[in-house]
Amino acid sequence: MSATARRELAEFLRSRRDQVDPRDSGLPPGGPRRTPGLRREEVALLSGVSSTWYTWLEQGRDIHPSRQVVDALARTLRMSPAEHGYVLRLTGHGGPAPADPGQEVPGHVQRLLDALGPSPAYAITADWSIAGWNRAYELFYPGVAAVPAAERNLLWLVFTDPAVRALLADWPGDSRRFLTQFRAEVGPRLADPVVVDLVARLEAASPHFRAGWASHDVDRFSSAERRFEHPEVGSLLLEHHQLTPADAPGLQLVVYTAAAGSESAERLLGLAGPAV
Repeated sequence: MSATARRELAEFLRSRRDQVDPRDSGLPPGGPRRTPGLRREEVALLSGVSSTWYTWLEQGRDIHPSRQVVDALARTLRMSPAEHGYVLRLTGHGGPAPADPGQEVPGHVQRLLDALGPSPAYAITADWSIAGWNRAYELFYPGVAAVPAAERNLLWLVFTDPAVRALLADWPGDSRRFLTQFRAEVGPRLADPVVVDLVARLEAASPHFRAGWASHDVDRFSSAERRFEHPEVGSLLLEHHQLTPADAPGLQLVVYTAAAGSESAERLLGLAGPAV
């Protein structure tokens, strides 16, 4: 693990340890605790490792936990599947890192986006830069084409663009969801200059981002309905999908679809205007 990954792992473990109620771990009641959550020696005992070794792990020392130890810590700290996967990637057990963040959208991927018709869709790179989109997405979020390429990053826009904030019906919850999913994806690459620069700029620009980032919370993507408030056509209830092309693994395609025959589907068609 790199020094950055070790430091992130240490801070993440401490943040999860603080959130576990000792009573839920079957520990006998003890005296008053100065801090909430489990003590280090309790995590070590419940995970089957030595207290000294676990302390070193939380100190960010250069040690390499096995997959079995990571799994045991995940059980002890009651990690969600997303958090467990995050720790596996930080410790080198979660597969290869994503492809180059600077990857461009190949022609065949752009044609796929265009073929989605009235469904807004775009492609993001490994650092969440928006690399391509279809006409429906440009109508859905007109500012995307006007944003300078250097600032055309999904996370940056969510936290800094008033138009995106107005578009998201539940901006506090939606922005937090974006943040936790982003952290889960880039955790093993937190030392990458592009990620370091983006996080530093967001911490300076948004107190909401700064507080969320400090929590070390992570989550994984799941397809679900999201509500948007579009300035022209009003409320839209769209299902949010995320796909990775097999021959372009450094890209993720984000697609918003409306149920056939629904009011939202009609409004998306109205946004697109008459067929030519």
